[in-house]
Amino acid sequence: QVQLLESGGGSVQAGGSLRLSCAASGLTFSTYTVAWFRQAPGKDRDFVAAIRSRGSGGSTHYADSGKGRFTISRDNAKNTVYLQMNSLKPEDTAVYFCAANTGVILSSTRNPTQYKYWGQGTQVTVSS
Repeated sequence: QVQLLESGGGSVQAGGSLRLSCAASGLTFSTYTVAWFRQAPGKDRDFVAAIRSRGSGGSTHYADSGKGRFTISRDNAKNTVYLQMNSLKPEDTAVYFCAANTGVILSSTRNPTQYKYWGQGTQVTVSS
């Protein structure tokens, strides 16, 4: 049974940092493209960042909103993907989800419909 478990969310002031973790069980994360999405109340689920599978080169991709502030990385030994978020802004407030799938083509990396497995989400709240 595949499970993705996010952790690390919380409440911080603007300018602060958080590191989100997505731990996988039931699959070998290194062979999956893993992405972070976020969803604020009343809004669509938006792409945040992705790291492609080792077989696809392991490249990283970021939404413009997070470039220069967010870093996605993976620890294959721990079967975990991280999202380091620095210089947080109130507009980063959302529930953050990790998602994973194999066979995600490059042009579809930012499309949530391409991901089969999802975590339950972790709340990030940034106050001004």
